[in-house]
Amino acid sequence: MPESSSGSSFTYRAFISYSHGDKAWADWLHKALETYRVPSRLVGKPTDAGVIPRRLNPVFRDREELSSSPELGSKINEALAKSENLIVLCSPASAASRWVNEEVLAYKRMGRSGRIFCLIVAGEPNATDLPGRAAEECFCPALRFATDVDGRPTNERTEPIAADAREGKDGKANAKLKLIAGMLGVGFDALKQRELQRRTRRMTAIAALALGVMAITSVLAVYALISRHEAVVAQQAAQRRQKQAEGLVGFMLGDLNDKLLQVNRLDIMQAVDGKALAYFKSLPNNDVNDTALAQRAKALEKIGSVRLELGNFTGALDAFRSSTAVSSKLAATSPRDVARQIAYSRTLTFIGFTHWNQGKLDDAQRAFESAHQTLQTSLSHAPKDPSLLVQLSSTDNNIGHVLEARGQFAAAELAYQHTLDEIQEAVAAKPDDAHYLSELGDARNNLGKLALERGDLATAILEYRYSDAIETNLSARDPRNNNQREGMLRVHAILGRALSLAGETTAGKHDLQRSVDIATQLTRFEPNETDFQNHLALYSSQLARLQRLDGDMRTAVASNSRAIAIMVALIKKTPGNRIWQSEYAEALIEQAAEQHHVGNADAARSSARNALDILEPILAKQPDERGTMLDTMTAKLLLAAVIDDPVAARNQREEVLQAMQRVKIDDGDPRLLALRIEALLALGRAAKAQPLIKQLWNEGYRDPEFVALLQHEHIAYPVNTAFHVRLLAAANADNSEAASQAGVKVH
Repeated sequence: MPESSSGSSFTYRAFISYSHGDKAWADWLHKALETYRVPSRLVGKPTDAGVIPRRLNPVFRDREELSSSPELGSKINEALAKSENLIVLCSPASAASRWVNEEVLAYKRMGRSGRIFCLIVAGEPNATDLPGRAAEECFCPALRFATDVDGRPTNERTEPIAADAREGKDGKANAKLKLIAGMLGVGFDALKQRELQRRTRRMTAIAALALGVMAITSVLAVYALISRHEAVVAQQAAQRRQKQAEGLVGFMLGDLNDKLLQVNRLDIMQAVDGKALAYFKSLPNNDVNDTALAQRAKALEKIGSVRLELGNFTGALDAFRSSTAVSSKLAATSPRDVARQIAYSRTLTFIGFTHWNQGKLDDAQRAFESAHQTLQTSLSHAPKDPSLLVQLSSTDNNIGHVLEARGQFAAAELAYQHTLDEIQEAVAAKPDDAHYLSELGDARNNLGKLALERGDLATAILEYRYSDAIETNLSARDPRNNNQREGMLRVHAILGRALSLAGETTAGKHDLQRSVDIATQLTRFEPNETDFQNHLALYSSQLARLQRLDGDMRTAVASNSRAIAIMVALIKKTPGNRIWQSEYAEALIEQAAEQHHVGNADAARSSARNALDILEPILAKQPDERGTMLDTMTAKLLLAAVIDDPVAARNQREEVLQAMQRVKIDDGDPRLLALRIEALLALGRAAKAQPLIKQLWNEGYRDPEFVALLQHEHIAYPVNTAFHVRLLAAANADNSEAASQAGVKVH
């Protein structure tokens, strides 16, 4: 029997009432409540609900525990009477459930209306009051209306005590804490503060563990060195101590690094890896065995990856090259050792990725292809090894990115298809591996990007939804993993942009706002992590565009101003980052559009020219890079719109059309086609624009800026309902495949 918070003898801490359609939520809540440990500083304190207990178990679930009972009604009533609280999972399914309604009424008849708590998981509260939305109602009638003294429903409305687990509301974590706060009779803010303090103590413990391990390793290393110079009788003891030190170093480079990466403590990671490297440098040459060499290479790789995250490309390359100098020798001496081949290829991949960030495509491609060749050789020895397949898929993915940037779309698509085939085979071998599933999402994302570039917007959205579902599922599985949350925010933004291109502006804004919110949280947690800052800036700027097109200029200006401030600080720190420069130019273009919108032509011209000053040198080096091409043409057309000289404006638009003739416009990229149409209409060539407008209509393209342009030109452009029907049908057809491959439900 549980310790009762009220001093009475209830058997159950809570009774969960739910519809069968909400079983997954019931499973989560049941486990969350029964495993929750009340903060020790609250235990034993008296509240209106009684004395606060240590645990909230047991919790009763009627559909689970009564499935074999022949006396369902009496058992439910008995369990309700023995339950201290009633928790109702609220959704359209539970609102329509006779049993959920009866359980609420039965509990009210016991005089316990004040101990009923609701968790909204779907639908909308009080939707029956809204015309045409009754099907969305999530509260059953017994929750919406009071009962009389005899326990019969009345017409008097009530306001249920509810936590809202829906995205954009309380969310899962806060909703759970709100329920628990109500059950314990404490304030939500007080309980959340205790949770934050507990998390802080946990992170402090991890940091202390890291520093403690570093100190122990240092002592052991020094002691091992001293022992080497002792008499022969001490040789065995010295070897034993060295093995202990190597074991601790292995832990530092493995489990400890993984835990620190999840909470993005790059500062401690750098200190830990540096300490490990110092240990290896302290060893005499005749003591360096293959194990120590492998650990040294791994330490150097870890140091390089931290420097890369911090934007220190020169330092990162130095560390990666030092790592490959060691790992290449180990790989050459053991060609059948898959782990050594993977370690070598992984560091080569890091070198390529560093060059990619610097805009050095030739160097990046050479490094990626060297990594790929190393893995292909190993594949003949271990064709089914999932770790080898995952690393191979990563190199194919990177090669595809370089080919795409060069405008070699057919070759890029082939590389991306290889990526998908390899990662699917790995996932089939290890279907629950979070890293493998995340790589699967990336593979589908790549194919979505190519589909968009060839004009297949429906397929692009489908692939992006698939990727978004995987990342969201993985983040829910491991909510404390900030690395995983970063992956989720990225795919939210990609899907949001694609939805806005199809005219789903509200959904697009919602997904981009979620990305910005997550990036904001991560940046507050780790202010020095440049990737988090970059995500926050980029997606704030992209959100600003949709806010502007929706008429919310004040919010748009605030969002984009924040983006520009972050970008300026990042570029000042690392001026050689070509990607950051391009994204800064994108924010300047949005700034110019905002200034043009409010009639400030001088400021708009200045912003557009500043953007072009950044973009044109980049485009000259990479003329086939699609993103740079789109941004450059957008800036030129915007500049033409705010130039006072009509002749100069006309020349600017002609220049845009000529530039587009030099790219593969016939692949149907709707974004480039829309820019071409904008230039043609501004030049008075509506007849030439009409076939392209028809093409975009067929593709389902409804970017709000493009639609506004056609409205201004009095060109009819109705909604393509057939496209949306096709999009829905494609999504339904792909659901079963997504669920079987990724273990997730694609919405």
